[in-house]
Amino acid sequence: MLISKSSSLRKPKPLSFSSINWNACLPIAALICVFWVYAATAQDKPPAVTAESVQAELNVGLDTLWVVFCSTLVFFMNAGFALVESGFCRRKNAVNILAKNLIVFAIATIIYWLVGFGFMFGDDGGNNLIGLNGFLLSGEDNSPAIGDAYKGVFSALNWTTIPLEAKFLFQLVFAGTAATIVSGAVAERIKFGAFLIYSFLLVGIGYAIPGHWIWGGGWLADMGFFDFAGCTAVHSVGGWGALVGAAILGPRLGRYTDGKVNAIPGHNMGMATLGCLILWLGWFGFNPGSTMDLNPKLISHIAMTTNMSGAFGGIAATITSWALSGKPDLSMIVNGILAGLVGVTAACAFVSLPVSAVIGVVAGILVVFAVAFFDNIKIDDPVGATSVHLACGVWGTLAVGLFSEGDKFGAAPAPKLGLLFGGGFEQLIPQVVGVLAVGGFSVAFSFIAWYIVQAMFGGIRVSHEDEEIGLDISEHGMESYTGF
Repeated sequence: MLISKSSSLRKPKPLSFSSINWNACLPIAALICVFWVYAATAQDKPPAVTAESVQAELNVGLDTLWVVFCSTLVFFMNAGFALVESGFCRRKNAVNILAKNLIVFAIATIIYWLVGFGFMFGDDGGNNLIGLNGFLLSGEDNSPAIGDAYKGVFSALNWTTIPLEAKFLFQLVFAGTAATIVSGAVAERIKFGAFLIYSFLLVGIGYAIPGHWIWGGGWLADMGFFDFAGCTAVHSVGGWGALVGAAILGPRLGRYTDGKVNAIPGHNMGMATLGCLILWLGWFGFNPGSTMDLNPKLISHIAMTTNMSGAFGGIAATITSWALSGKPDLSMIVNGILAGLVGVTAACAFVSLPVSAVIGVVAGILVVFAVAFFDNIKIDDPVGATSVHLACGVWGTLAVGLFSEGDKFGAAPAPKLGLLFGGGFEQLIPQVVGVLAVGGFSVAFSFIAWYIVQAMFGGIRVSHEDEEIGLDISEHGMESYTGF
């Protein structure tokens, strides 16, 4: 076969970068990149940003900010308790009281994180008595959107969509408050170490278990018991522990002699008054913050009922003590204000302003007579903690069953109408049951816990010699006012 010269086979040229037509390749490369990006993003496409999603995220942010802010207000109440208690007690015990009120929140933080929060808010598997999950703040906390299934271990708190850490912080400051209440009632004669151990037990067990019954989805909640911000869950629990502790300790030396009640004046009423004002301020976090969301109308109403009850409590206690003793006693003014604030804590979201005033008046009168009652039975409470937190906590819990107007002011869920608003005994009965059940448990727990601590320390009371010297020197080796 003939092959022409022009068609003869030639050796191909080697491929080089200089020989590639890059301009022709650019469209192909661009097309490949487009398909690669599409394939990568199609598998994990981010949710579309909508007005609704932006609003939902903003709502969660504002709710979280509100709850954390209120948590700081309640935390600052520790300063109020420290000032009230140390001011009401003698100079030689001021360091001891300040130390107890300072360290108790550190104790509460540790034990509540370890077990208390889990016992209180962890899912209980249907036992309705105690949480079984969420220790060390572990486990999922999915606050579900509408229609979504809940997958977590804190179902009692899934109604609020704020982060779990914010929920924990708010509940922690309440737990710390319960332990601080005990400090004042056992002041001026308890061993420092004994108080620390009791505080661990109270916050981890004695506070957390009835807290589960009330706020953690337990049996009292199922019964219809309502305690919006803690008349029973916080104040009465702390008050029962204070009462049992004061009874076991016995009175201070010289308090009751020859059938008389001998006054032991506090050393600094200025500190006590400032402490009262700090506590009053803190209550605007304690009660309104319990909404755990930024509901302007409800928050405003709760703030007003809280303030109204505290004001009327202070006025009522002033008039009552003035009429009985002939002098307006500053210590009674302080405790009257606190009594009014405690008294409205359970019902603050469910009652009108006039009713909150009535609750405050009753609490202010009650606290004066409660102080006299405990003195008559020789329960020595240097600051009146049992009178303020226990007596008025019980009164405030029952007030829900008497005065509740249901969801009239925007609270949801809400109790049924109270006895005096046409609801009969339907709401009052669960309130009575709750008071009795938590009281019975708290007394039993406190006796067991105090006697355990007593066995550990060979007694929970300091010696008579140390008590005479003062706990600042005998327990801490320092003076509160050097040079005096």
